[in-house]
Amino acid sequence: MSLKVFNTMGREMQEFKPIKDGFVGFYGCGPTVYNYAHIGNLRAYVFLDTLDRTLTFLGYDKKHVMNITDVGHLTGDSDAGDDKMVKSAEERHQSVLEVAQFYTDAFLKDIDSLNIIRPDVICKATEHIPEMIDLIKRIEANGHTYMAGGNLYYDVTTYPHYGDLAQLNLDELRAGAGERDVVVVDKNKRNPADFVLWFTKSKFENQALTWDSPWGRGYPGWHIECSAMSMKYLGEHFDIHTGGIDHVPIHHTNEIAQSEGATGHKWVNYWLHNEFLVIAKDKKAAENGGAEKMSKSSGNFLRLQTLIDKGYSPLDYRFFLLGGHYRKQIYFSWDAMDSAKNGRASLVQKIVKLAQKAGGEKALSAKKYAKGEANCRTGLSEKACAYLDAFQSALENDLLTPVALSQISKIVKDSSVSPAEALDVIDRMDSVIGLSLIESAAAALKEAGSAAVSLMPDHSGDPEASEIDALVSERALAKKNRDFARADKIRDELASR
Repeated sequence: MSLKVFNTMGREMQEFKPIKDGFVGFYGCGPTVYNYAHIGNLRAYVFLDTLDRTLTFLGYDKKHVMNITDVGHLTGDSDAGDDKMVKSAEERHQSVLEVAQFYTDAFLKDIDSLNIIRPDVICKATEHIPEMIDLIKRIEANGHTYMAGGNLYYDVTTYPHYGDLAQLNLDELRAGAGERDVVVVDKNKRNPADFVLWFTKSKFENQALTWDSPWGRGYPGWHIECSAMSMKYLGEHFDIHTGGIDHVPIHHTNEIAQSEGATGHKWVNYWLHNEFLVIAKDKKAAENGGAEKMSKSSGNFLRLQTLIDKGYSPLDYRFFLLGGHYRKQIYFSWDAMDSAKNGRASLVQKIVKLAQKAGGEKALSAKKYAKGEANCRTGLSEKACAYLDAFQSALENDLLTPVALSQISKIVKDSSVSPAEALDVIDRMDSVIGLSLIESAAAALKEAGSAAVSLMPDHSGDPEASEIDALVSERALAKKNRDFARADKIRDELASR
């Protein structure tokens, strides 16, 4: 078995072959910290985390780099609109850097809540201006730029492979057609697809952050930061670059042009992109084409905190996302969140039952696995190995998380695998899935009385709800009175419902 990924460059499944044996360098586009991340944004980071965890599971050393855009990002990828950072600072009556730090902290809190492992390197754009200037100098020296109206532009006609990633035709782009909105009214551009490497004050008179440069005092275009910072931490040729599907036609297309325009050679081997999370008034509207991607600019978005305020755990949302493949759009609804909440709760409750059979709370000890350790088969039964094989096969098939997740659902109710071994395998799988299943079950067992039962699916509105509540109360009383036989009988009855 070997890892296969869908490479956006070429639009095909490819066997993953790292540049350096046993090591993977990968870069994921991070947030622009002018507002809270919405749950659609966070899908990208759950995907990135799954990739990170999968590489560790498969035995790779890795270096995961992510940027924080805290300067120079406009309203649209097409170099149009207001500067997002400046606009937010004006609205909040704070400095740009104060706004950036506030929303950076909020973002990090969100990813921590989703049990996302922080990247090995988190780098801020404002702390890497010298690297950007040096890279722009190299691009300029290779004849890819021109100065106009005080700004330094990249001339896309000088790079013969421009548009390969997005499969765009440059002649069509010149005419204002194609698959992206690039036609920005900018009299300084030679071609509609040209983009700015360095702005001076000619763009915005109210730009808060500026730096000295060979082209005048100003600030970088937002595409250049990812090229400069990825090269600093991963080198000029690395394995994987990720981002949302919306980055393909402009941001990532421009990144490739400027990076390879500077180095003269291939920059990234594999491009992986996650699809949108879409939202609609209801399921019927979504099925009839009424679903829209979440967008801060349109106000059509939900924060993770909104889900928490409505009674969902961040891990319920992670469970919801993992139930769909990263390259497929996912339709968000509150019904879907209810299903995810109940599904995770049911899974945790089944693990609680396994633990009770395996010796109680002491059987629930989540481990921290080094590279490849969770995937080691030594000492496992043939049946347990078969589950791990199926789990690994799903991951190696372009991170097919719904199938991988199903292996946990299967082994948890397979009586042919001992409870202790099943718990061991679940813990290994969860090192990739990241749902904290063992920890959640341990917490349930640690709490008194009905705590474990409370993790079961929400039966509100169910005609049997009152009966279930009565049984839960009776079980708690039975345990308090040390009538464990009666408590166990009630537990089994509840589990069978």
